[in-house]
Amino acid sequence: MWIVAIGWSYVVILMAATETSITAAIMTFLFYCMIPLSILFYLTGGKRRRTRRALRDAAYARQAALAEAAARDKNAENVVEKAQPAGTASTRQGADSDGAGIGN
Repeated sequence: MWIVAIGWSYVVILMAATETSITAAIMTFLFYCMIPLSILFYLTGGKRRRTRRALRDAAYARQAALAEAAARDKNAENVVEKAQPAGTASTRQGADSDGAGIGN
């Protein structure tokens, strides 16, 4: 596809070079090269646009799922902290490994 576009551009540049005025050369280049090639690239680029859109949507969905999982984990940690009694050995300050206090 690119080789066709490059070849066609070369031909049109040579056509524009043979025009009698600069205005005619610019118009030849625009109407014979730029506009038709831009339409051609737009029509043939539909698959690339669909693929890029699908990848972007998948990335957004993955990011939303990760954010939801992080929020769920944070809520689970809050529930565990609330469910644990305040006077247990794991939360009491200065508890030894056997559960007895330091001063005992």
